[in-house]
Amino acid sequence: MTKKDLAREADISVRILSDYERGVSDPSDATLKRLATALRYPIDFFTGPAVEELTTEVVSFRALTKLKAPQRDAALSAGTLAMSLYQWTAARFSLPDVDVPFLPDCDDPEIAAELVRREWNLGNKAVPNMVHLLESRGIRVFTLVEQCKEVDAFSCWFENEPFVFLNTQKSGERSRMDAAHELAHLVLHRQNQIPQGRDAEREAKAFASAFLMPRDDVMAVMNQFPDPSIEELLQLKARWKVSIAALVYRLNKLGLLSEWHHRNLWIELSSLDMRTKEPDEIPRETSLVLRKVFASLRDDGVKTSDVARQLRLPHDELTAFLVGLVMVPVAGSSSRTQARSGPPKLTLIES
Repeated sequence: MTKKDLAREADISVRILSDYERGVSDPSDATLKRLATALRYPIDFFTGPAVEELTTEVVSFRALTKLKAPQRDAALSAGTLAMSLYQWTAARFSLPDVDVPFLPDCDDPEIAAELVRREWNLGNKAVPNMVHLLESRGIRVFTLVEQCKEVDAFSCWFENEPFVFLNTQKSGERSRMDAAHELAHLVLHRQNQIPQGRDAEREAKAFASAFLMPRDDVMAVMNQFPDPSIEELLQLKARWKVSIAALVYRLNKLGLLSEWHHRNLWIELSSLDMRTKEPDEIPRETSLVLRKVFASLRDDGVKTSDVARQLRLPHDELTAFLVGLVMVPVAGSSSRTQARSGPPKLTLIES
């Protein structure tokens, strides 16, 4: 909604609306009610305590220079609101502790990916579920709301807490790669000023590829497929749960494809439309933490509408952060309630 649109719906001038935004003056109760109605937000949202907003200085956006200001600001605003959901949850549940290595001096993404895998005792096996893995290490994962669908994903450190926002409208393979890509930013670029640009994105891409497809595992498997066909690659991509394009990229980086074979694979993928439409898509990964949180709330008779009301948010705004990550219904209530002697402990078991 543009400022002009909002001013018209609230029956005020754009100049007066700008004064409200800049804190020059405050709206009357009647005007505030019209603004809230136009924006479909509860009045309590505007009269509640101030929140610390996310800024571009702490968030890693891909291709920031190509991102339009409204798209960027929408993503930052959505992230700010999701922080309030996280803080509400953290005050009531014992969430996994943060365990994210920081490797600012490692200038080789391949080595960095190996170090993180070693730190997390992953060995050379494929990661069964990236969302579960991130959550088990204390990384807070939320959905990138539908209004921000032009944004691939983004991540940030906020008050010493790591956050990742994923675009759940993508294929399961691409979402996994996005999760690994954002993990790279959390591990390699944890400064107050997040580096934006080609170098940071190149490092994150290389890290994600190496993290999801460990060199030793890929080399061992591909010894059996010296000149893999598209059909063979379709079978192999299921091992690492990556897109066929990502697998070809990794094989080329590891020197396992000749220049001629590499070029012909891309030509064949393009002719089969497999560069834009992923064949044999895997299911999208879901959140274990959020599922446990809202299952526990339902058992206590707490509806998502109750949570939204406490957060001073519209119900659909709250559920937007859960879409694609929580497969079970998040609305509704249970008549059964139980007393607790402290915040419940959420234990994550990696599958």
